[in-house]
Amino acid sequence: MAARPQLPGMRLVLWMRSDALRIGIYTGVCLSSVFVAWLLIANRFPQLEPFAGVRNVIAGAAEILLMAVPALRFRGKPGRMFISSLTSWALLTFTYIFLEMHFTLLASRMGALRVFILGAACIGFAAVFQWVFLMCAEARHRHLIESTQGTVSASRHRIV
Repeated sequence: MAARPQLPGMRLVLWMRSDALRIGIYTGVCLSSVFVAWLLIANRFPQLEPFAGVRNVIAGAAEILLMAVPALRFRGKPGRMFISSLTSWALLTFTYIFLEMHFTLLASRMGALRVFILGAACIGFAAVFQWVFLMCAEARHRHLIESTQGTVSASRHRIV
């Protein structure tokens, strides 16, 4: 039996066999990077203060687009979407906790626990909504199949 060829860095990611966990970690790193950049630009470049509204809209849109990655990747699997999204949100929350140590007024705006609960509640709501939608779609699909089979079999057995 031939040995399976492995790429040089493959051993580092073998512990991440779950695609939901892997995408959650990658998305969390990207979310954290955008958040750190957003916070540093807001606090270290006072000459960009007139563009604060535009900066916030662009950064918020980038965060929303990044959070859509797990939702779109696992759109037919609400459990995996929940795991992936919650992993990425947890990484963002850990970044928030770390940044609270350096930017003290960040904690007065919103605490890390509140950030985590807010994100987890939104992610949970999206997962439950997706699950209910899939159940309704499956029920409708089964109803259409049963009603179509019932009319076909009834028309075949008619005596003319």
